[in-house]
Amino acid sequence: MDERSAAARYLEAAALLPPRLRGPAEHLSPGDMARAEELRLRAGRPMTAAYPEGERPVPGTEEAVTAEDLERVLEIATRASLHTAQAQLVQGFFTVAGGHRVGVCGTAAVEGGQVRSLRQFSSLAIRVARSVPGAAASVLDKLWENGALRSTLLVSPPGAGKTTLLRELIRCISGGEGCPALRVGVADERGELAALRGGLSQFDVGPRTDVMDGCPKEKALLMLLRAMNPQVLAADEITDPADCAALSLAANCGVALLCSAHGAGLEDLERRPLYRDLLERKIFRRLVVIRRTGESRIYRVSRLW
Repeated sequence: MDERSAAARYLEAAALLPPRLRGPAEHLSPGDMARAEELRLRAGRPMTAAYPEGERPVPGTEEAVTAEDLERVLEIATRASLHTAQAQLVQGFFTVAGGHRVGVCGTAAVEGGQVRSLRQFSSLAIRVARSVPGAAASVLDKLWENGALRSTLLVSPPGAGKTTLLRELIRCISGGEGCPALRVGVADERGELAALRGGLSQFDVGPRTDVMDGCPKEKALLMLLRAMNPQVLAADEITDPADCAALSLAANCGVALLCSAHGAGLEDLERRPLYRDLLERKIFRRLVVIRRTGESRIYRVSRLW
């Protein structure tokens, strides 16, 4: 993505801020806008912007963020319908138009061991969603064997670029860019991969891609499998045993999988029962470990079996 497009995405995210914070945020230099990854708001502290090298104050926002500022961001983001976002909020985040993600901290109301709502918000993280054409160039050809796409798991710590790489792989495979073109079904539970609005994707995910938005991954994967005849199924951030069960079923139906998970690498996955089970079942044949060095990302592709 060029600097102008990256800055435009940043401005979309900054539009969620209340006016007293939005003005200064919109007056960063174009270069800083293009590089900013998040806007961080913490009650009682000045707002900061997060860059690859760390957080920096946003000039002109030296006055501390208030609880009212946080409430106002959520009002803007949910179009004054905060209650409609509670299903996502109880997970600690929700996704807004453009695919931008708002992480939320506050006081949880817990009932029966389940978080029912969040209130008295204490901090927010507005993550700027961006596509990066070309991000998959060094990875894509390593995922094929004997003319077939092999099921692949992308792994990295939070914020290292799993979703960006996954989206770009979907776009390339669906469009036949550097590989055979395949039909891709996307289980976009949080609306971050395609960011559908009015049925239209706000990110380029390719011409042969079908998206199930806002549906739990395990249900969306099976619905896509039964209804859309996909050749590839994609899902971001596998975190639940039900997701794994759906992936196992899809793999047994001859569909290639593209998925992501939080982790530091293969050894980390093998220590965790959820992912160890997936590895033992040989659901995935390729592993892509993403490591971040400053503003660059290094992709290491391994053959699992």
